[in-house]
Amino acid sequence: MRKNEIYETEITGMTAEGSGVCRVENMAVFVPETAVGDRLRVRIVKVLRSYAFGIVEELLAPGAGRQEPDCPVCRQCGGCVLRHVDYPTELAHKARQVEDAFRRIGGLSPAFGAILGDVSRDGYRNKAQFPVTSVDGHLRCGFYARHSHRVVPCTDCRLQPESFGAVLQFLLPLLERCGVTAYDEETHTGELRHIYIRQGWHSGEMMLCLVVRKSLRKKIQTALPALQAAFPALVSIQESVNPDRTNVILGKTVNVLAGKPMITDTMCGIQVELSPLAFYQVNTRQAERLYAVAQEFAGLTGEEFVLDLYCGAGTIGLSMAAHMRKLIGVEIVPEAVENARKNVAASGIDNAEFFCGDAGTVAKQLAGQGLAPDVILLDPPRKGCSTETLEAVVAMHPERIVMISCNPATAARDGRWLSENAYAVRKVVPVDLFPGTGHVECVVLMSRTSCI
Repeated sequence: MRKNEIYETEITGMTAEGSGVCRVENMAVFVPETAVGDRLRVRIVKVLRSYAFGIVEELLAPGAGRQEPDCPVCRQCGGCVLRHVDYPTELAHKARQVEDAFRRIGGLSPAFGAILGDVSRDGYRNKAQFPVTSVDGHLRCGFYARHSHRVVPCTDCRLQPESFGAVLQFLLPLLERCGVTAYDEETHTGELRHIYIRQGWHSGEMMLCLVVRKSLRKKIQTALPALQAAFPALVSIQESVNPDRTNVILGKTVNVLAGKPMITDTMCGIQVELSPLAFYQVNTRQAERLYAVAQEFAGLTGEEFVLDLYCGAGTIGLSMAAHMRKLIGVEIVPEAVENARKNVAASGIDNAEFFCGDAGTVAKQLAGQGLAPDVILLDPPRKGCSTETLEAVVAMHPERIVMISCNPATAARDGRWLSENAYAVRKVVPVDLFPGTGHVECVVLMSRTSCI
């Protein structure tokens, strides 16, 4: 097989990143923007030792579920890698992705529940971060093209509410008139790096945070009343100063420019306050279904002591607090812990407390104190749980472990480790919090298999 050769073939599978997979001369070839069942002619663009990459030269016959993408920039921005298939096909692909991860990576055979799909692919995100660039002397924002830092201009992404686009279209000319310049990461010059918008799904309250290389307060302060008048829901305007050469978006300091430092929303009936740094599931309507599954798996009777690791602003544990005896949450981001404590006070919950620190370190300390939770909730980042965290979890001997994971591969890896240390992976339910994209979450139930 050589570069630029063309082969007629059929797509037989899909990757987690949304590329189709076919076989040519006994070699796997990955082809973006293709669907299972597509008959096509593929041009080889890169050949490695055991696999290759191709592009569609000609579509001969579409597979079942294939459709034309309904977003004009999805091919360029690379965010919605599954908009070329219909939603039932996307859900089936994501369900297979979760099952394959647990069987292939974890070597596990739990029961799999039906995937919980969203009611719509559109308008579900409550948060977005837009990198800013300059085009012909004008401020533009959008999304990075796949595997690059080239900004694809876009203010009306289908995944976000229409209010986000309206704010951006008003904001960019306003900032231009104030003399604000776009940040250039190559020369480390300019001012505005990202525009961050967050909105309460139920409350409607909106937060705008400008991520800047240096403060814009003096430049834009007098223009903010016009922005607030145009968008009464915009109750918090802030700036995050990030002067470093880095790919990290938010800086270490956040300054309130107008309004209040946090917005309020509700999650599963619990009032939550959100700062720019607080973790909060971006799809509220699906997160509430996700948490309902987690509560079912936790099997709470009102007598349990629950430990919530990687708790963020505490929303998972707090959504169940009325059904347990005691809740302790652990989170490494101080602002998120502050949010969690305020959420406890605002909701009148009297059986919860939160600690700031690394999940593994604090869990190990708690285990050393003889802490004996009945249920441990885990909601780790994409890299999964640290070995230190898993060892501490096992040392506390909970009856049940409920994991919420945004990465089926690391969930399967961690499930395998726990299955080798006295915990059986009983059931897995996939939940689609990110329609159109290649991401899928899952809820995993594990229970103790032996006395330790």
